Formats: sequence, C-alpha cells, structure tokens
Amino acid sequence: MKRLFQLLLALGIIASPFFTHAHVKWFTEVAPQKEAIENILSPLFISLAILAAIVLALLAIIIPKTTEWNTIKKIDNKLSSLRKYSRLILKYGTAVSLIIQVTNGTLFAPEFHLEHSFAIYLVWGIIGLLLIPHHISTKLGAVLLLGLFVFITIENGIFHMLDYGFYVAIIGVLLVGNTKFENVGFPFLYLGTGLSLCWVAVEKWVYPTMSLDIVANHHVPTFGFAPDAFIVMAAFIEFVVGYLLVVGILNRVLGFVVTVIFIMTTMLFGMTEIIGHFMIHIVLIVFIIEGVSFYNPPIKMHHTKVDQFIFVFLNFIFVLSTFVLIYYRFA
Repeated sequence: MKRLFQLLLALGIIASPFFTHAHVKWFTEVAPQKEAIENILSPLFISLAILAAIVLALLAIIIPKTTEWNTIKKIDNKLSSLRKYSRLILKYGTAVSLIIQVTNGTLFAPEFHLEHSFAIYLVWGIIGLLLIPHHISTKLGAVLLLGLFVFITIENGIFHMLDYGFYVAIIGVLLVGNTKFENVGFPFLYLGTGLSLCWVAVEKWVYPTMSLDIVANHHVPTFGFAPDAFIVMAAFIEFVVGYLLVVGILNRVLGFVVTVIFIMTTMLFGMTEIIGHFMIHIVLIVFIIEGVSFYNPPIKMHHTKVDQFIFVFLNFIFVLSTFVLIYYRFA
C-alpha cells in the first residue's frame, strides 16, 4: 500500500500543472473553439481510455484487499474517530469560503462577480447563519445559498454551472443534517464532487485551445510531451479522479493527493486559485476523514473477479462516452 500511495502521489505531482487550470475559464481570455469530434476521439484518446479502464478495473479488485492490513486499519480507525467533526468542518468551511469569495467580489467562482448590493448583503447574511451553531440556522442559510445558485444558473446556463455542481451537493448535506435523511448527505457529496470533476475534465477535450493558451502563457511544464498530447493525458487523470470519487475507490488517498496538488498550484496562480479552490479543499478534507464506509459500490453485485473486472471496465467506458457525448452536444 505504501508503494501504491507513493506512485499516486508522484502521478499527482506530475499532473499538478494541469490541475492548476482545472477551471480553464479562470485563467484565459481565449474564446472557446469546439474541437471536431474526430479530433477528440484520436488514437491517443482511445488508447488512454482503454488503459484507464483496465487500471481502474484492477484497482477495484486490489484495493479492497488492502483494508485488511494492520497499518491501514490503524489509519482508518484514527481517521474514523474524527467523523463527528465532518459536518462542522463542512459547515464552517463553507462559511469561510464564502467570506473569501465575497470579500473579493465573487460568488462560487472567480468568474461570477457580485454586482448588486443586495446580493452582497444576502451572502453576508448566509455566512452569519452558517456561523450560528444550530441546525435550523444552517438549513436556512443552505436554502438561501441554493437560491443564489439557482439565480446564477439562470443567468449563466445549466451546463456552465455543472462545473460547480458540488455546491449543490454541499447544500444538500447542510439541508439534511439532523434529519432522517442525514445518512444520504455524504454519498451525495461524493457523487456531486466526482461528477463536477468529470465534467470539467471533458472541457479540455472539447475546447483544447483554452488549455493550450494557458500552457503557453503560464509556461506550464509538459514533461517532454507535446502540449496537445499533455492536455489529453492530464484531462484523463482529472476524469479518473472524479470517477473514482463516484464509484468509491481509494477516496482517502485521492483526497490527500489532490489536496497537496491544489496547495502546490496556489504558488502559480495565487489569489485566483485560493478563491476558486478553497471550497474544494474543505470537501477533500471531509473525504479524507469520512472514507467510504457508508458506500456500497455497485461492483459488490458481482462475485467473481472476472465479472468485477468486466463490470468496471465497461462501466468506465460507458460513463466516459456519455460525458463526452453530452458535453459535445450541449455545452
């Protein structure tokens, strides 16, 4: 497990330049130009898709066996003892994230500017409600935050706001606290965050000119690869991270690796990076603490290793194809 962790960390560090522009719209003025579908589905893309599906299928079989190791059990038990703080971390972390955003005149992302005094006062009101240590106040703040998210979605379009769908998941967790639906909150958070990462990854394949502009203007190292090939490969890493969060594989390690990556990238893009990704840091901290003990992955429906391998392989290819098709058609 130690070697596996080191490998993942190394891959994360190598991919860190790409994660710096996980939301490319923040860092480029280039107008998006949709790539032809035949260019997106290049031999490199298809080869990486097959390779990723094989690796994920193997991980889904191997990783559950490591949970029986004594070292892993000790780490799991230590982190599990912190679960009582998960909702508080998410609640107050959301409040801090909103403070960072509103003091910089934005909401949810650096591209959405607060231009009306009423909206600014409303955000400060939501922050105040989230800071009050009572679940009724938290729910009221979550409802108002959902209203603002819906308003911005109406202004910018639903497919644009899918980049930030994890905010809906966060709001959902805050709303179901202290109710009979409380147990569905964190699985919904995993799902929302994972799908958001997958959606953002597809943007790099469909609109590669924006990412290419960032690589050129910010001198992002491509480690010897051609810039266009590097973008395709790095987008696959981001898509795989999102997919792993959705299916419930290796979430604690992923949370740690991606958190380290985002901390490193702050040095490259500064305040914009902090404004945009602070909330993601909070979510990843929650993932590190929670693990996936509450999650019953669909792979458990299949009992033989061959059936599990085939299921994960085909499922990844199906999910990848669906995302590319929907993004290309509607975004």
